[in-house]
Amino acid sequence: MKNKYLYLLIAAIVLFTGCNEDDWLQRDPKDRITDEQLWNDPNMIMGLLANYYDRIGNKTDKDPKLETIFNTGLLCEYDEAMWSGHVDGNGRNDFAYSNAYGQYWDYVFIRDINLSLEGLDEYSVKLTEVQKKQFNAELRFIRAYVYFELVKRMGGVPLVTTQLIYSGDGDPTPLQQLRAKESEVYDFIYSEIQEIKENFTATEGSRTRANKYTALALQSRAMLYAGSIARYNNQMSAPVTTPGGEVGIPADRANDYYQKSLEASKAIIANPAYELYNPVGTDKGENFYKLFMDKNAKEIIFAKDFGTGKVHYFTYDNVVRSYRTDIEGSSILTPSLNLVESYDYLDGSKGTLKDKDAEGNYIAYEHPEDIFANKDARLYGTIVYPGSKFRSQTVDMQAGVATWEGGEYKFKVGVLGSTYEEDGGKLTGFDGPRNDDQYVSNTGFYIRKFVSETPQDGVRPSLASNWWVWFRLGEIYLNAAELAFELGLAEARDYANTIREKHGGFPANSVTDLTIDLIRNERRIELAFENQHRYFDLKRWRIADQVWSGQEDDPNAIVRGLYSYRVYRPGHPDHNKYIFERMRPTRFKRARFFRPANYYSAIEQSVLDNNPKLVKNPFP
Repeated sequence: MKNKYLYLLIAAIVLFTGCNEDDWLQRDPKDRITDEQLWNDPNMIMGLLANYYDRIGNKTDKDPKLETIFNTGLLCEYDEAMWSGHVDGNGRNDFAYSNAYGQYWDYVFIRDINLSLEGLDEYSVKLTEVQKKQFNAELRFIRAYVYFELVKRMGGVPLVTTQLIYSGDGDPTPLQQLRAKESEVYDFIYSEIQEIKENFTATEGSRTRANKYTALALQSRAMLYAGSIARYNNQMSAPVTTPGGEVGIPADRANDYYQKSLEASKAIIANPAYELYNPVGTDKGENFYKLFMDKNAKEIIFAKDFGTGKVHYFTYDNVVRSYRTDIEGSSILTPSLNLVESYDYLDGSKGTLKDKDAEGNYIAYEHPEDIFANKDARLYGTIVYPGSKFRSQTVDMQAGVATWEGGEYKFKVGVLGSTYEEDGGKLTGFDGPRNDDQYVSNTGFYIRKFVSETPQDGVRPSLASNWWVWFRLGEIYLNAAELAFELGLAEARDYANTIREKHGGFPANSVTDLTIDLIRNERRIELAFENQHRYFDLKRWRIADQVWSGQEDDPNAIVRGLYSYRVYRPGHPDHNKYIFERMRPTRFKRARFFRPANYYSAIEQSVLDNNPKLVKNPFP
């Protein structure tokens, strides 16, 4: 043992005598990266930015409701669908929104970005000015996006743009920031975009890193939200406000916000780098589906990419039942009849399906898909319905057999893939639907949007790598249509007609009398299952409490289904044709119930305890 210590001592002496003492003491530590190293190495900065981009829209342990990226469960709650997955997840079909629903308060992320901005400013002596501006712009874009996620859920929040450093003196009050007014947060987002939008010199044309048009897309969306709140909150019989403006925006700010949003929208539309996805000579419905699968689509402005080992479970979770590869998985998110009927017919008539005639008699169809004929092409690109194709094969959807007994039809059902003994034909298809069952459609529909048709994408561990679209030109056209309408501009009709023609397959100039209801329905169908648009649109228009009334007899508040049945009626003209029965899935427990309290999520009690200066949101 003594020899060992002697050896170490000799080695230390040799080491020290071979170096200048000052050099030794000033050596960089080998177990960590210094600020000087990080902020002067573009590759390291890129790695940090990649982490921040990845955190956009991802849930945290404290904020589980934020996760929006391919989140099957949350799409059941936020959009027009229901949960048909495992039984223990059935609580997702009980839609009494709590006061804290959608709560988000991620100041850890804000702090990390602020630290990075200060580090970049202080230590980046070896970067060019152009590089520093580029990285600064990306960091500030991400921060502005996070503040938008905060304000659209919580209202005004503390605007923290620098480090808050605790002195250690036992007094935390300097760290306790007041909430900004709701309008001030939106104004901050706008001013940040104006300051950074010309500094994205290295990311022009990028779809996965921020650039000028990504920033303008955020301006388009955020300013539209602000304008809507200014207009529609003040039209409520009891506006949702606080005395200090932390919640609520003055009505006279509406047009200013609308104009700022329209300016950004027009700039994006005018850029030839972006085009509505509409390959010539191909089916419109197929085009709309492929829009979200084609990573060369010029419609995409900003997306979260997947691939090279980074995959997601969305196809595994939602592929049509007969294509599943595991005992678990498949068919969890099942769209509603409500949504299906919001897609109008190409002749301009309302989208209500013709399942019965005026006398209440069932209408029989030669093929199950015939009831969906001549509808807006976006229906096919969004939803798998009876008789449609998936992975080049017709889906095997049939709820059962309808037999004529005692002057009316009786419905017989069986297990998946069962045979009707009377004629040896199909009883219930392998793809259902089946009421009150798991991993099969409970509504009569499956989701197509985002679900990959590549077989291995529904298999573990390979899974799917199609990307998640944050901003695309289709949304910008709809923003522009709504904005121009709110501002009383005739061009609103042109924006609406363009997207209906390019994506929906409607004839040119199909709309001559544009209404706000039509604009809202266009958003409902174009943006279905994307970025929680439906949920937040209803909130900003201040009609969520009317649409999701909680009333069990309100067709808007409940999820409805439509089941197809093969007619067994030998000798009758309808024999072996198909009729359809409207139903309400048993697993959809309760009508959606959105209350005025849900227009702003309650601030978590622990946050209020840590900062007594924070004003509570209304309806505690």
